[in-house]
Amino acid sequence: MVTSRITRRGLMGAAGVAIAGRPAFAAYPDRPIRLIVPFPPGGTVDVTARPVAAAMAELLGQPIIVDNLPGVGGNLGAQRVARSAPDGHTLLFTAPNHTINPGLIPNPGFDAERDFVPISLCAQIPEILVCHRDAPFRSFAEFVAYARAHPRVLTYSSAGIGSHPHVTMELLLHRLGLEVLHVPYRGAAPAFTDLVAGRVQLKLDSFATSRAQIDAGAIRVLAIASAARSPVAPDLPTIAEMGLPGFEGILWMGFLAPAGTPVEVITRIATSVQDAVKSPAVAERLAQQGAEPVGSTPAAFAAQIAREIPQWREVIRAANIRPE
Repeated sequence: MVTSRITRRGLMGAAGVAIAGRPAFAAYPDRPIRLIVPFPPGGTVDVTARPVAAAMAELLGQPIIVDNLPGVGGNLGAQRVARSAPDGHTLLFTAPNHTINPGLIPNPGFDAERDFVPISLCAQIPEILVCHRDAPFRSFAEFVAYARAHPRVLTYSSAGIGSHPHVTMELLLHRLGLEVLHVPYRGAAPAFTDLVAGRVQLKLDSFATSRAQIDAGAIRVLAIASAARSPVAPDLPTIAEMGLPGFEGILWMGFLAPAGTPVEVITRIATSVQDAVKSPAVAERLAQQGAEPVGSTPAAFAAQIAREIPQWREVIRAANIRPE
């Protein structure tokens, strides 16, 4: 397990301290830190990374340079980090693609668990199930009833095959026993545009990107895929409440380091993440885009990754999802 590896490194690190007489990591960081974001600039993951990285840089006393390296569904950036020196000066800021791709992309060039050490889950954005205003249902229960009575009639859009909204929607449909047709797009923007236009009936989205069209009455919200009701919309039921206990659809974002990074360095970075996301300025920036600050421990983040990889692998297998 990842946490076991961290523990072993911690013991080895402690032995090294005893021998050397002083912490080998005392100088960390001794130069700028490179934070690889495996997505294009301006997207949700990128705009979350930047204010958090800026706050962390002040805490750590070194600049953090955000380096966008998109490609191969996030794998290109992950490969670069996996092959970097395990000294805490090259980090990965990633999202659920990290746990989806192992079941989707053969031979990605790295192992999503073995080649990384989780640092901290930074923030998360719960997804909401939205429908076009003219859809023949007005609630989550009515949607389920209609889809069950009309298999393969309804359609939903996503940002593309294997994207987080795609596999999350397939998990939802699988657990409900429903058949709704997937219409993949090349990006979230055209997928949302066609929902608003009524060319598709459903989509998993976020409050941040859909709020304006919800307020305008162009689309309706049926449920939220968070563990608990959102303070942004406390009257909106969760999917878990509507008959699927434990169901979650969360766009999470977190920090990882190359395997072999000393546990003391991991702990220091994790503490800086936790302190950064709790600062009022960063928390406010995250809230503006509908993100909830988390700042988890390395062990908690490792447990989430270990839980999600087999879950998405099974969804991909059951839905026969193949990469484009």
